[in-house]
Amino acid sequence: MFFAAPPLTPGLVRFLQQIAMTPINRNISLRGLRTFCLAAEHTSFRDAADKLFITASAVSHQIKNLEEELGQKLFERTSRSLTLTEAGRSLLHDIKPLITRLDEVAARHRVSATRSTLSISVQPFFASEVFIPRLPEFTRDHPDIDIKVDTSDESAEKHPATADVSIRVFRSPPEGLSSDRLFPLRLIPAASPDLRKKIEINRASIAFDVPLLVHDNRPKAWRQWQQSSGIQIPQDASIIRLDSMIAIARAAERGLGVALVPVQLSDAWFESGSLVPLSDHELVTRDAYYFVCRPVDANNETIQTLRSWVLQNFDG
Repeated sequence: MFFAAPPLTPGLVRFLQQIAMTPINRNISLRGLRTFCLAAEHTSFRDAADKLFITASAVSHQIKNLEEELGQKLFERTSRSLTLTEAGRSLLHDIKPLITRLDEVAARHRVSATRSTLSISVQPFFASEVFIPRLPEFTRDHPDIDIKVDTSDESAEKHPATADVSIRVFRSPPEGLSSDRLFPLRLIPAASPDLRKKIEINRASIAFDVPLLVHDNRPKAWRQWQQSSGIQIPQDASIIRLDSMIAIARAAERGLGVALVPVQLSDAWFESGSLVPLSDHELVTRDAYYFVCRPVDANNETIQTLRSWVLQNFDG
């Protein structure tokens, strides 16, 4: 059976000539082209990010790389709108049928494979902010591995017996388990933009009359941040205690108080403007995120595949 190729429109000819004649464009990312199509169709990096299960900043980064590779500006960006340039409209018109055709061909040639399943225990904030947004990359590259993610337990220092793998916070390498240290937990003070306007900040102090948001698992974190930064916080501030980092971040976003949030996990909140850092000083805690499994499972091929991907994406 033969399938007709899409017609060689003038715009497609120009696009193919660019790839052939420009050395850097020989490595144009198919992922970047897919991302461009979604962003163009929705005229929104945020909506494209939701469809791809990645962050809006990741979409913006991919589009920027594509523009550099093509040597053309594809979008006009303002603070309130996103519109295609003439080059962007031409590229969308020409490349969208090719992307669709590639997906159809891949679907026809995909064969069934022996499937395996991994149960992964991940703390909720890590899951929602960095792990789940990047997981489609892993499942796309390893369609024969089924993933089950458990985010129900916020407590640290624990590898659930029902999990094959954990990516969780530990004070030190967990005894009796195979583990890889990923990165330390670093906390930075943050508040909503509206609340930030009411806070007085100088080199020696931060003054506010709103509550401190305190994580149940880290009741001394604010005191530790004050000691390590040398910046005084109000000693008479009221306290709101919450039992999860997601609840802490949401409360801060809504102006309920000031919070210490994980630096590495809060990029999207800062980039969107939902939260604003109150200081550049980070509290580097003794805790770190670890990739953990039982020693008997350490050489399991499926676990090793996930381990390699995690170390590549989250190490450091």
